[in-house]
Amino acid sequence: MTAEDNPPRRKYALSVFYPCYNEQDNIRRVVGEALAFLPAVSDDFEIILVDDGSRDRTGAIIDELAAGDPRIRGVHHPANRGYGVALASGFRAATKELVFYTDGDGQFDITEMPGLLDLIDRYDIVSGCRGRRQDSLIRRLNAWLWGRLVTWLLGFRCRDVDSAFKLYRREIFDRIDMKSTGALIDAEILARSIRAGYSLTEVPVSHRPRIAGRQTGAKLSVILRAFRELLCLRKEIVSDDRRDS
Repeated sequence: MTAEDNPPRRKYALSVFYPCYNEQDNIRRVVGEALAFLPAVSDDFEIILVDDGSRDRTGAIIDELAAGDPRIRGVHHPANRGYGVALASGFRAATKELVFYTDGDGQFDITEMPGLLDLIDRYDIVSGCRGRRQDSLIRRLNAWLWGRLVTWLLGFRCRDVDSAFKLYRREIFDRIDMKSTGALIDAEILARSIRAGYSLTEVPVSHRPRIAGRQTGAKLSVILRAFRELLCLRKEIVSDDRRDS
């Protein structure tokens, strides 16, 4: 095989962000992994750390990391506003051609990003699909049922809607609204992007066990908010489709 058969991957300008809530025991590790890896795939990158009103030392650690490296920026919410708002803050803060996000709990391996970058010339969104989730059985079942429900109601196809390992063209966020404040945010972004004409594909990625901190997505209040937002978004999309027909 010659160099022409396997040309080097283009090094895109890249924004990488992590939404964080009470991740004081994880954030230094995940940022360290990112700093060690990103120079291999980008000559122009930034790391954005979104502190969603953490009650531990997450915010202070983010400020320490940002003070020590100009490629790192912190975004702080004075109070916890929800996962959807944290993601929206990260996307709006991004300044580079591509924007990638993953959660601050370290359950995804950022060194698997090249599998997404290899497809971004052909697709506008490349999403990691977890083959074997390192979560409890009930959490996996809930996620499967939720994924089937939202893709059916919102009219798009995706095997792992809520995977927190996604790469987007940043221009998408100049064209779509982001209204969800909670767990619906991933589905909303995908549904609105696809309706705006952007393309989506998925690639398999691994999923690591959480080694510190606590998950918050299974709280009853989070679940109820997600269902309320889903019904509102479904109503809005149906209304838009009728108006456009």
